[in-house]
Amino acid sequence: MKWIYMFGLMTVLSACHIDIPKEVPSSFETMTVQKSDIILPIKFSAKMKGMHDVTIRPQVSGQLMQICVSEGQQVSEGTTLFIIDSRNAELELEAAEANLLAAEARENSAKLELESSKNLFEKNIVSRYMLDNAENAYKQAQAAVSQARASVNRAKVNLGFCTIKAPVTGVIGGINVYIGDQVGPATTLTMLSGNAMMNAEFSITESLLEAQVSRGLSKNDKEKNIAALPDVSFVMKNGTEYPHKGRITSLTGMVDAATGSLACKATFPNPEGHLFSGIQGTVVLPLSQKDVMVIPQVAVLRLQNKSLVYVVQPDSTVVSVAVTTTSTGNGKDVIVTSGLNVGDRIVTIGANNVQEGQKVIF
Repeated sequence: MKWIYMFGLMTVLSACHIDIPKEVPSSFETMTVQKSDIILPIKFSAKMKGMHDVTIRPQVSGQLMQICVSEGQQVSEGTTLFIIDSRNAELELEAAEANLLAAEARENSAKLELESSKNLFEKNIVSRYMLDNAENAYKQAQAAVSQARASVNRAKVNLGFCTIKAPVTGVIGGINVYIGDQVGPATTLTMLSGNAMMNAEFSITESLLEAQVSRGLSKNDKEKNIAALPDVSFVMKNGTEYPHKGRITSLTGMVDAATGSLACKATFPNPEGHLFSGIQGTVVLPLSQKDVMVIPQVAVLRLQNKSLVYVVQPDSTVVSVAVTTTSTGNGKDVIVTSGLNVGDRIVTIGANNVQEGQKVIF
């Protein structure tokens, strides 16, 4: 009876020229899954440090007479930084030079005595004993001259230490003293960050670079692996990328058992002096991944703890498939590690509007 009723209703609708609704396929963007090579920007938190950071301490004691630089000043190698009272050092040098003159005079006298003893010995006027004593006296005089000359050189060095100069090109840190202070070898005057070249220090996981590094590498193998790594970038905290590329130059040969990581350094040139010790940022290491499936991130739907992709079937209907993915780091694509096969056609843009079993056109 129900069938007769439905047949009659359809007859009436047809007679009234009313169209029966039909399922209309929706249009979505799709793509065919393929394998390709991709560069992954692997990121590490890093801290900058001058390649030649130097603690400036005096090598002689005395009163600080001048501070010739200011905090944060860029200085070149050889620039005068501090001057210590040099009067005592000058007096020591004068005394050492006077002692040298006296020692040289005694040497000349001993030389004359030796020459005279040789002449007298040849004429059998003096004995061998007298000649030997003259020779010993001359040698002692020569040794005294050498000691006096060393004292002069030492006094000159100490005098030179009263003027403290920059051992490297860099930036002056905090100055911890004032004019008039008594300073000595235990006094830290300042830190000089040698910033012509800067090291970004960070840690890298063993698993990430297992193809490049491993336990027990020989020195030559490690150097080859480091040389084979690509150039790296440094991105500051505000998102600005430093314009000069760097190179990984140091990689510890031992893995930290607690963290499973290796200490690493990347060296960057700093010709404009824009980098300073203590700056924090991100080192970006571009590592290549070969023969992987890359799909747009918009094609992946997140449902609770699952990631789903809609795969188009031969009859144009879609079926959701669970996939596992890893990030590419570019914010647009992901790498599919399981769930899809090469040649699968998936829905990309509009995937969030697709329903299970819906027909699509592409």
